Amino acid sequence: MSILDYFVFAAILIIWGILVVNLILTMAGYTQYLKDARTPAPQLPTQVPFVSVMVPAHNEGIVIVKTVLSLLNFDYPHDRYEIIVINDNSSDNSATLLKQIQTTYPQRNLEVINTDKVTGGKGKSNALNIALKQAKGSIISVYDADNTPERPALRYLVAELMQDDTYGAVIGKFRTRNKNASLLTRFINVETLSFQWMAQAGRLRLFKLCTIPGTNYVIRRSLLDKIGGWDTKALAEDTEISFRVYRLGYRIYFQPKAVTWEQEPQTLDVWFHQRTRWVKGNIYVILKNLPLIFRKSGRRIRFDLLYFLSVYFLLMTSLILSDSVFVLSVAGVAHSNLLGFNNFLWAFAILLFVISTFVTITTEKGEMTLGNLLVIIFMYVVYSQMWLAVAAYGMVGYIREQVFHQQAKWYKTKRYQ
Repeated sequence: MSILDYFVFAAILIIWGILVVNLILTMAGYTQYLKDARTPAPQLPTQVPFVSVMVPAHNEGIVIVKTVLSLLNFDYPHDRYEIIVINDNSSDNSATLLKQIQTTYPQRNLEVINTDKVTGGKGKSNALNIALKQAKGSIISVYDADNTPERPALRYLVAELMQDDTYGAVIGKFRTRNKNASLLTRFINVETLSFQWMAQAGRLRLFKLCTIPGTNYVIRRSLLDKIGGWDTKALAEDTEISFRVYRLGYRIYFQPKAVTWEQEPQTLDVWFHQRTRWVKGNIYVILKNLPLIFRKSGRRIRFDLLYFLSVYFLLMTSLILSDSVFVLSVAGVAHSNLLGFNNFLWAFAILLFVISTFVTITTEKGEMTLGNLLVIIFMYVVYSQMWLAVAAYGMVGYIREQVFHQQAKWYKTKRYQ
């Protein structure tokens, strides 16, 4: 075997190792789904806790009214929750729209915090920390400004949290509101069902692990006070705070009956910028917590650290190497004796990817269609390569920011009517 063959063999092992892990998570997630489907919805205690629902919003005039109205429509006791919208240094008509809602519903606990370029405009974590100082609830809930949660969502989340004192937070499920807007949103819809919430269910089943997704979750106020709120340097504030929750000995639980619908990027440039922010944010969290990987205090988050390391570093490197060898072979520049074997495994990987992904979307009514089957096939060839480009670009961007001591910028995701 040549040196190139050894590299190709290593890439095959890494790619297939991560693929097998994902398959195991999917199967475990499906069994968790079957368990949840048979389990009755949790019930609120007699003494209903007061909840502060916080919504960070920067130039969200297009979607903010629909979001706030859906939050006002929760079936949670109206006198036991407040809504705090942080209108974070917005230059659009958000302040006017929010004032109109306050006027229309004067009897409701709806507070609007308007920040300027001095106090605000510094990202989601900063906005949440501002709201936390004024929040009255013993439980904090967070929703993004493009979300329309279902009426029982908050009730289910709080009821689940109150069932176990070891739960530091409870997360819900989010669905794609604009899934039929473009081919990209159809990709995202399948990605959300298969690789986000199903993976959450699988990690819960196998490792009692979940990661806060940034929206549609509740967390104990006492815990936030203990850890000092959200890390303002973290672009992936949800992953970062999840790790700190586990390090304090608490658990995060997943309640899939609590559903919110969110708007996803409809164009490639918006998707690329949003996902690049995710990559940079997760790399920051990985490196921040990397020293814990072999320490006893990092035991609870060890699987996630190893998984993120594998995905963002080993898998990305292996995919780039595999793609490069294929291109060089076609061009006649280089040749690997394992190329035929690699191509066979590649085809087999596509088959496993399609089957496992299609099985996961059968858990949602109306998703088991021929159109989605074709989308899944196309996803492996196109969407996976798009993610590879994002991961590489995000990593280079993160390294550049560290070398030149640049402050990471929060990218504002474009909204649609």
